[in-house]
Amino acid sequence: MALITISGYPCSGKSRRAAQLKTHFEKLLEDASYTGPKLKVTVLSDDSLNIDRSAYDSSRSEKPARGALFTAMQREMGQDTILIVDSLNNIKGFRYQMYCAGRELKLRMCTVYVVAPPETCKNWNEERQDGRKYAPETLDNLIMRYEEPSSMVRWDSPLFTVTWEDEDVPASEIWKAVTEGIVKPPNVGTQSVPKAPTDALHVLESVTTQMVSAIMSAQSMNPSVGGPVTLTLSPILKPRLVLPARNVTLSELQRLKRQFVTVHKKAMVIGTTEKGQVEFGEEGVADKFVQYLEENFRP
Repeated sequence: MALITISGYPCSGKSRRAAQLKTHFEKLLEDASYTGPKLKVTVLSDDSLNIDRSAYDSSRSEKPARGALFTAMQREMGQDTILIVDSLNNIKGFRYQMYCAGRELKLRMCTVYVVAPPETCKNWNEERQDGRKYAPETLDNLIMRYEEPSSMVRWDSPLFTVTWEDEDVPASEIWKAVTEGIVKPPNVGTQSVPKAPTDALHVLESVTTQMVSAIMSAQSMNPSVGGPVTLTLSPILKPRLVLPARNVTLSELQRLKRQFVTVHKKAMVIGTTEKGQVEFGEEGVADKFVQYLEENFRP
């Protein structure tokens, strides 16, 4: 349904804003005037995943922490969930990765940028009594490396900014974005590629070889040149082909067959061809080969 990315400095009040959003959304979903689909609101955070603040002390431990967050996010995303990811989300490359995952599932998305001055964050970190305090040098390093969200890039927009002085989040605007916003189609690069069956290559070779033999047989049995012919490959598979107004030689057919097979071997790897989806079945291969031959028979 929706993915909301919370981003900001460490100890800038992100968890407070995530909790405010969750409360507002649950009230809206329970309101009698709400007539939309049944949804749940889930907050995913370092704390809910038991990721200790010390994980950010070094890049060696930070990387697996982000990986754990991303894996958990993928598990929670769905059409029945408004997922709020409450973490640093401080690297734009990671936010882009989250964005791509959301697009693949056709989720509506937005980013909430929680703003607080560095000194305020440091003071709030020192005042923490819950055992979730950052080491001072870690906090300084994270603030220095922070990459701010921008409404100019697609993976951060729509972007909502909440400052440390704001009493509440713009819940109604964010609600509208995640329930009425545009659902962007998946990137081509994020779509799963259909895998060819294990016998696809055998079918490709077998059907095209049978068709070449059937064409040569049809020409020898019918002295008239050109016109439509029906090639009987099996009791069920009988493709129809229009031959040119000339005699087609075996060498020409074998050359066209090799070209067709070479192109479709590559297409089996990438899943698509320039002119549409790859056909793996006997009927599909026969139809595609007929089209290929007729295009190449034209003067």
